[in-house]
Amino acid sequence: MGLIDFELDGYDYLTFAVLVVVIIALFYALIQIASLPGKLAERRKHPHAESVKMMGWIGLFTVFPWVHALIWAYHDSVTIDVRKFLGKREEDGSGGPANPIAERAAQAAAGTRKEPVFSEPRAAEDEAGEGKAPAS
Repeated sequence: MGLIDFELDGYDYLTFAVLVVVIIALFYALIQIASLPGKLAERRKHPHAESVKMMGWIGLFTVFPWVHALIWAYHDSVTIDVRKFLGKREEDGSGGPANPIAERAAQAAAGTRKEPVFSEPRAAEDEAGEGKAPAS
């Protein structure tokens, strides 16, 4: 008598073969999922593609770093130099503000602008007083 007390037939061997195929498919799926952020970053020519790839592999089993790597792979990573927001215009040589925000800020400082500098335009009904809640 061996380790089992029954004779193995064709269905038992088929079950073992299916089990091996399922385990291989799970490992393949894990490898594809772990490498997804890195592949996306490389395809999009991300400047930090190697870091995104490493974070995808390291974060596979803890989930949160993997999700962060996936989001990071889609982020463009363009550095914005805020010192240039209020800089001079080089192309036309006018010496004026470099962007609309700076123009609105200059108008507000000069007192020629009536609305607040960084607000959204108001709707017509708010101007008329219809959008306000009744006073209690």
